[in-house]
Amino acid sequence: MMPLFTSRWLAHRILLLLALAVLPLSARAFDLNALQEQLRATPIVRGQFVQQKFLRSLPAPLTSRGDFTLAAGKGLLWLLRTPIAQDLRINADGISRRDETGAWKALPQHTGAGRENQLFLSVLAGDTRGLQENFDLALTGKSEAWQLVLTPRSALLRQIFDNIQINGGKLVDRIELRETQGDRSVLQMTGAVAADALTPEEARAFAD
Repeated sequence: MMPLFTSRWLAHRILLLLALAVLPLSARAFDLNALQEQLRATPIVRGQFVQQKFLRSLPAPLTSRGDFTLAAGKGLLWLLRTPIAQDLRINADGISRRDETGAWKALPQHTGAGRENQLFLSVLAGDTRGLQENFDLALTGKSEAWQLVLTPRSALLRQIFDNIQINGGKLVDRIELRETQGDRSVLQMTGAVAADALTPEEARAFAD
């Protein structure tokens, strides 16, 4: 069976999917300054995801499901549940995976991963200025139903993506990544809610 996730695939795509997946937007998001304030006003977001990878070589998409926790200043927990169980943590140091003993082990970073990590963590921190350095942004619709289209500027990102389409209302509920080779990834976010504090288990995961 073809593995759904590899270190290279994760480094290229999971950061972008999840960094953008929990953007809390409202009517003020049509102004980028207001969007930055909105991003920084939500310290913790939790929810579930369904991710589908549409490959030109396969008749049906590869599908995975799981849970996520995004914590400002700490990073992102990305917990795959099906079809495989795998816990990942993304922070300023890169991507780590939890092994069978419960210890977090850093995954090797490919060329350019450090730049991508910094870019997407800037998004998590609400740094829209950093986002604009790498993407042209086009926002349409209204607060209850909007679409944000990101077109990459940097040569590195243009090698991977044609564009990224993000849809939502109060929170992001769908992200579609269109790749230059014709493949695409769709991430559906469900049950996303804001929280004021981490659970003890989440706090340990970020502290280890």
